[in-house]
Amino acid sequence: MDKLLGFTPDQDPVTPGVITACTNFIPYETGMKGAPSASTPASTPALASACQGAVVVTRLDDTRRILAGTQTKLYELIAGSWSDLSGAVYAGGTDTRWSYCQFGNSTIASNLADTIQRSTSSGGAFAAIATAPKAKIIFSVGAFVMALNTVDGTYGTTPNRWWCCASFDETSWTPSVTTLATTGQLVSSPGQITAGGKLGDYAVAYKDKAIHIGQFVGAPAVWDWQQVPGGDAGCVGQDAWCDIGGAHFIVGQDNIWLFDGSRPTPIGIGQMRQWFYDNSNPLYRYKTQCVFDRQNNRVFAWYCSNGSAVLDQAIVYHTLTKQWGTITQSVESILNYISAGTTIDGLSSISSTIDGLASYAFDSQFWLVGGRALSVVDTTHQLQLMTGVSSSSSFTTGDAGDDENTSLLSKIRLRFAPGYYPATATCSTFVKATEGSSLTPVATNIAINDGKFDVLQDGRFHRATFNFTGDVRVLAMGAVLTPMGNA
Repeated sequence: MDKLLGFTPDQDPVTPGVITACTNFIPYETGMKGAPSASTPASTPALASACQGAVVVTRLDDTRRILAGTQTKLYELIAGSWSDLSGAVYAGGTDTRWSYCQFGNSTIASNLADTIQRSTSSGGAFAAIATAPKAKIIFSVGAFVMALNTVDGTYGTTPNRWWCCASFDETSWTPSVTTLATTGQLVSSPGQITAGGKLGDYAVAYKDKAIHIGQFVGAPAVWDWQQVPGGDAGCVGQDAWCDIGGAHFIVGQDNIWLFDGSRPTPIGIGQMRQWFYDNSNPLYRYKTQCVFDRQNNRVFAWYCSNGSAVLDQAIVYHTLTKQWGTITQSVESILNYISAGTTIDGLSSISSTIDGLASYAFDSQFWLVGGRALSVVDTTHQLQLMTGVSSSSSFTTGDAGDDENTSLLSKIRLRFAPGYYPATATCSTFVKATEGSSLTPVATNIAINDGKFDVLQDGRFHRATFNFTGDVRVLAMGAVLTPMGNA
């Protein structure tokens, strides 16, 4: 049997183990699995309008805040309801994204349209930091809060500008050699700053086709910025990257990158890079959002598919196996939700019946105090945990056969991981005469029987699509082909 190689539509389709197409089928340590379904956290209502950025932040005492921003408001999820903590009616547009960071016990939010906002306690209202600029991107690094792509009263709109606050004082932004608050511009590469974040003790600023890395050097320069060698590596949008621990995962204009502070490394070449750029909408690629599911070593990158202006598809990258998968789901924002856990006494608040608990997998982080779970805000503005049992998934093989000879396909067998046999499984098969020609359907909805699918078809090349329901995990696949001679 051939071990599955993950979603590899750019590979030669006759490579054993390739997956040429898949839906809600993602990699894990030893194979591929059905993606988890979405489930609503107990007693969590929908936001009043579209979510334009959400985050979980942790204070110095390890207490956490769950925040979400809309075009005009900032909210915190407190005791099962969204509390309006807005310091004003914000002036963001329909395409505005909120950027967040935690600095000590201060939660900071920015949207480029309004002066940077600050809240110092759970349930405490946000208020503008009087001396701060407006900023598209904010993050904390070392003793500073950094602001990138800014608007202020002195320099006006300067999308290539960076600021840092005073050392250990996020309320002071007036440039001063004494406090180390300062500002500057990144001019060695063209264009605006599109994204940014910390990488260890360094600050990283991304442009569309450039990467700049900043190092703290003290007064008077405070931060020394250098452009990173690496050709046209850059980031397409504000949320089109994530920290995977020691490196950044980045979606660029023509490649997907890992950046560890030295040089960017392209990934996905020969696997799915070309497929992604052929199937994502170039007009809205800047909307891409990435999040790292640390517990499962997976990066999820949601993007707008061709013809769509909303985030409706995701590519999934496993950082250990280097394999890929996909998810189909429309979202507004993504985040790592941190659960408060639950007790036996608290089960009734989740479901009045045992059957109602089935939407949460029993190995889910949902049940653990402090458990982290990939979460989304869907297009109904509802927070959803991606912790449910897989509802449906599918994958399509490559082509088994030979350019010169025909063969008889009589059986396809899948090897499932122990304990993860699907609730239902069907198979549809296809043939083609030559690589590059179209597929001809042969059989549909063949039911699984003893872990195999019984088939009877002849042709040069054979391909199959499998559809599952239930929590399935597939390790390998094998087909029985009998040579029939030249054709």
